[in-house]
Amino acid sequence: MNHLESLEPDFKNKVIIVLEKCQQLGIEMVPYFGIRDPFIQAELWRQSRSTSEINAKIKFLEKKGAPFLAHCISSIGPKHGKWVTNAIPGLSWHQWGKAVDCYWRINRRAEWSPEYFNSKGLNGYMVYAACAKKEGLTAGGFWKNFKDWPHVQESSANNPLKTYSYQEIDEIMESKFNPNS
Repeated sequence: MNHLESLEPDFKNKVIIVLEKCQQLGIEMVPYFGIRDPFIQAELWRQSRSTSEINAKIKFLEKKGAPFLAHCISSIGPKHGKWVTNAIPGLSWHQWGKAVDCYWRINRRAEWSPEYFNSKGLNGYMVYAACAKKEGLTAGGFWKNFKDWPHVQESSANNPLKTYSYQEIDEIMESKFNPNS
């Protein structure tokens, strides 16, 4: 699966430029997550969360007029695992096709450490983030509170709530990911 195909065209073109610039510097970055449907986002958000926190978020979304987003969280069932994200369904730029996650590949293996440097003294994630910034993108590796080195997004806004209400996000997500409704 080509994880870039489903991205918004302008963002996709910038990501391709970033990946090409990385490649020119001897850094191979491999996309592993492009668009992420809100049910997968719900799975990622639910893991590490308590039942009371999950139920409170579902009620909050229902009160905000976002029943589809609430359904995404409630319908997937319990998920266990380590913390991955604070973004509930609809609030990640992945659902909008405006974010991508890439890993650094060295000798056909994924390298996840932002502290590893290759023989040229380069760290793939730092190169990737710098190239993304030069293209006007926001690199998660440069975030102050949580460093998400594989993540690059189009917007400098943390999430779509800077532009849309919960109800508007709900309607957009439902039309995009639940077209039979």
